[in-house]
Amino acid sequence: NDARAKLVSEAQAPAFVTNLIVQGLLMLLEDSVTVRCRQSDVALVKACLAGAQDEYSKLIKKETGAEKKCVLVIDSEFLPTAPVAGKDGASCLGGVLLHCQGGKISTDNTVDVRLRLVMEQAKPAIRGLLFPAA
Repeated sequence: NDARAKLVSEAQAPAFVTNLIVQGLLMLLEDSVTVRCRQSDVALVKACLAGAQDEYSKLIKKETGAEKKCVLVIDSEFLPTAPVAGKDGASCLGGVLLHCQGGKISTDNTVDVRLRLVMEQAKPAIRGLLFPAA
């Protein structure tokens, strides 16, 4: 719960959101990408788009020597809202989902997916703590 709370607060930091977008762009390597976020995060994500585009171009130039630009657009659809106690249904803690080619290619960089990934990677360590070798 402590890690979750920290991630949720971090998800509101412009630098964190910019990095999520840049990481997604590096996975897609496309010229035009649509960014989906929660409706409550639209202003934050819009403020991060130019910085993410610049950072992406710099990283591509540094690693490959190639000039690469990417046009980012905010999606008209939104991710689910933040979870509410006592309310079931889809929810999202924050982050972004990037897609291109009309939605055929996507990468999910939401806080929820990152939490699941960390939990999956931590399973061997947890298993070792619960069932130590004799």
